[in-house]
Amino acid sequence: MNQEKEHKRRVRYSGTHPKKYSEKYKELQPEKYGDTISKVIQKGSTPAGMHISICVKEILDFLQIQPGQKGLDATLGYGGHTLEMLKCLKSQGHIYALDVDPIESAKTKERLERLGYGEDILTVQLQNFANIDKVAEEAGLFNFVLADLGVSSMQIDNPERGFSYKHEGPLDLRMNPQKGTSAAERLREVSREELEGMLIENSDEPYAEEISKAVMARMKRGEKIETTTQLKNVIEEALSFIPASERKEAVKKSCQRTFQALRIDVNSEFEVLYEFLEKLPHVLAPGGRTAILTFHSGEDRLVKKSFRQLKKQGIYREISEEVIRPSAEECARNSRARSTKMRWAIKA
Repeated sequence: MNQEKEHKRRVRYSGTHPKKYSEKYKELQPEKYGDTISKVIQKGSTPAGMHISICVKEILDFLQIQPGQKGLDATLGYGGHTLEMLKCLKSQGHIYALDVDPIESAKTKERLERLGYGEDILTVQLQNFANIDKVAEEAGLFNFVLADLGVSSMQIDNPERGFSYKHEGPLDLRMNPQKGTSAAERLREVSREELEGMLIENSDEPYAEEISKAVMARMKRGEKIETTTQLKNVIEEALSFIPASERKEAVKKSCQRTFQALRIDVNSEFEVLYEFLEKLPHVLAPGGRTAILTFHSGEDRLVKKSFRQLKKQGIYREISEEVIRPSAEECARNSRARSTKMRWAIKA
């Protein structure tokens, strides 16, 4: 006989508001709790499990998408940019969207399908954006290409992904947790010199020497660094020489930079971006437009250098000479927008 499943009550959180990611059941169900979502966004926060797209107006103003065109969103994420670009097509044309994250891309595809954007107008592929040439072989040349190089808020906020020092979780940091080497594994195999170089090259960390020494000292004592909190504790220990009045802010910034450096390393982000930039002009139709959002100086340098070289060679007709930044109003609404830089190019 089939027995009725026992109804399980939601576990109550302590206090008036949920603090843990898993407890934020209203934010994690935006389709049911629209009022809660609106309130969180109005306060300048990003609801758990969501991502607020940055520079949407600036991107759409530049791309000038027309019905019937073919486009590529090289970094699908939560699908906010994709959704606005799909609206511009007015049911005519097609967008291809790529993402390496099998967890979030499946959710985004389902979300966009519920809004009426099925496979007739949107093709979602589990693919690294370094492989845009393979996508173009199937799809043909694109009228517009967008790449948002930021980590999505859904990944940062979910403790199980290990992207943030603010939440206890496994030290993972992989965009695709089913492939490659986690950050914890990487720390076990890297030398002190390699780690110091990684921190300098990937995030301009001023205390790279002190942090790399502290990590290696911890490892030599046989102590593991397998969680986000364990790495944060090592950084705090490494910076204990900083005066107490300055230490909290210094630790916070070094944690941000160290996690960024490890994330860039385990996902080979600079190598992937370099490959993408090399292939990008070859997938654009004549007069095709591309916009790229970057979030730290290393990425921006690569994009600026590539665009300038290719303009000199006559491959790009026009490029943005200065970076475009989000408005002050957008930064006030979404604090994660503050470090954003946008550059664009038009194919000759």
